[in-house]
Amino acid sequence: MNIWQMQEAKARLSEVVKCAESEGPQSITLHGQSVAVVVSRSMFDRMTGNEHSLVSFMRLSPLYGADDIALERDTSLTREVSL
Repeated sequence: MNIWQMQEAKARLSEVVKCAESEGPQSITLHGQSVAVVVSRSMFDRMTGNEHSLVSFMRLSPLYGADDIALERDTSLTREVSL
């Protein structure tokens, strides 16, 4: 993992991002302490589980394809509002 001082990371942000894509996570330090890590979008998605779309997520549901689910809908045209 490359280590960048904050000032250098600010001045060379595009390079930090490119390195995160090609080489992996990039550490950013402030006063010698690691304060942040820059990762590629693909790595972030893998880490957070965001690699699937909402449709894919819904298809993973145990209820997907179930025909016996009864959904009821209020068919009235208006609803009373209580204040």
